[in-house]
Amino acid sequence: MRQLLLDLGTEPTLTLEDFVAGSNCELLQRLQRLAEGDKGLPDERSVYLWGSPGVGKTHLLQAVASMAGGRYLRPESSLRDFMFEPDTALYLIDDCERLSPALQMAAFALFNQAREHGACLLAAGAAAPATLNVREDLRTRLGWGLIYQVHGLSDEEKLDALAYAAQARGITLPTGVLPYLITHCQRDLNSLLSILDALDSYSLETQRPITLPLLRSLLQRNSETKP
Repeated sequence: MRQLLLDLGTEPTLTLEDFVAGSNCELLQRLQRLAEGDKGLPDERSVYLWGSPGVGKTHLLQAVASMAGGRYLRPESSLRDFMFEPDTALYLIDDCERLSPALQMAAFALFNQAREHGACLLAAGAAAPATLNVREDLRTRLGWGLIYQVHGLSDEEKLDALAYAAQARGITLPTGVLPYLITHCQRDLNSLLSILDALDSYSLETQRPITLPLLRSLLQRNSETKP
């Protein structure tokens, strides 16, 4: 399975509407309410998402942060970024298992302060809190509120989502292109959509209609540019 090196320009702003729900309808509804400012009950103000890479955890956190004006935090953020501020009502921590020891301590303190002041905290990691590789006190805090596993899409759901995206973009796809796409490329939906956009651009660049041979040519060209 190849990993494409595609330069598609500026990343578009992620939204919850762009996220294909699949089996995550309940989670999406809760995040929509959170993004709209509905904090819910005290025990619902802390939400933890977990799932394997590529299921969309980062998409969801960044979408909520953008919609609600929350502070998005990740392992590359500074200690200062993890400091609680009373005028910030929502904090979002991504890739919790990758936080440094110092940032894990800062995240633990942030959880306590957010809870004390009625702020909301949305976090995400690769595993459920009980088995996440972080310090024990932070693991306990991550399990305080609502916990959702983010489920990946089935192949059929990916095909439906890609077909809908192609139709919305005005792209005509012959039979065989999408099944080939999901079996020969990165399988998360965002990557597949990026490849679909690249295929459309490649078709315009080469003045050739989109066909299975054109897709193979694009994949080959990008595999040859890998460092």
